[in-house]
Amino acid sequence: MNRNLLAGIFALGVAGTASAGPHDVFGLFATESGNSHIEIADCGDGSPCGRVIWIDPKSVPAGKSVDTVTDANGDKVLGLTLLDGFRKKKSNWADGRIYDPEAGKTYGSRLKLLDNGQLEVKGCIGPICQTQHWPPVTAGQVGTSR
Repeated sequence: MNRNLLAGIFALGVAGTASAGPHDVFGLFATESGNSHIEIADCGDGSPCGRVIWIDPKSVPAGKSVDTVTDANGDKVLGLTLLDGFRKKKSNWADGRIYDPEAGKTYGSRLKLLDNGQLEVKGCIGPICQTQHWPPVTAGQVGTSR
């Protein structure tokens, strides 16, 4: 067999089996409702921070524009950091915080990338958690509804 062909087959096999792990949470995701897009990037210390980069104009109350939407505490939602404070654990990011702009409250949080590419986001009060699955958004989809 031709050496170059064999090398090509091997390279395809390796690329085909590579997958993201549960810690690979960095990227763009749509919230479960689809009303906003969240960009998860490095906080500067290797841990993930998530901020609102897009709000669906259809979800904005009448008489307001996207850039004037505020949370329950009066802070602008566009650009707001919703996720931070995470520590890397064996199979996820834990001990973080998630902010709920509608309630104006912060909860404990855990993040993990699932095998299907969705981000599992947990908001917790003590041992009781609510789980959401946020689908990935490609750069070309930012600013569009699902």
